[in-house]
Amino acid sequence: MRVVAIVGHSGSGKTTLIEKLIPATCRRGLRVSTIKHTHHHRIELDTPGKDSYRHRMAGASEVIVASDAGWARIASSAEPASLQVLMAQLRPVDLVIVEGFKQLEELRRVEVFRGAGEPLFRLDPGIAAVAAPAGVEIQGFQGTRLPLDDTEVVLDYILSD
Repeated sequence: MRVVAIVGHSGSGKTTLIEKLIPATCRRGLRVSTIKHTHHHRIELDTPGKDSYRHRMAGASEVIVASDAGWARIASSAEPASLQVLMAQLRPVDLVIVEGFKQLEELRRVEVFRGAGEPLFRLDPGIAAVAAPAGVEIQGFQGTRLPLDDTEVVLDYILSD
């Protein structure tokens, strides 16, 4: 599976870019999955009082909620799951887009930068490309500059070797 991380400061537009990349990938006949890390300590995907919530609160290690339209797995863990552990949980797809993890040294990374604040590439030499709006200067960056407003060009880069 090809894996890419979309990185950037909070509010930079990472999720917006990913929302555009997913259907663009699907239009090319490719399958895509995402892994999103959140800074929230508890993930609540179920409503308190519902059966699956009650199962988890009673001590189940994992709960699977299934319907005719899909399913979700909720797992408890004593320590954070590594990206490698999470990747192993995915079914094979053509592209995995990762957002929100801090330790991504082994992944190809695209930074979303809108010109506000210090760009991440100054501290992270592993950032291979920066997607920025036209007119935003990216001084000192030696990697690939991508047009943030052209999802197809960004996707071409992500899918290239």
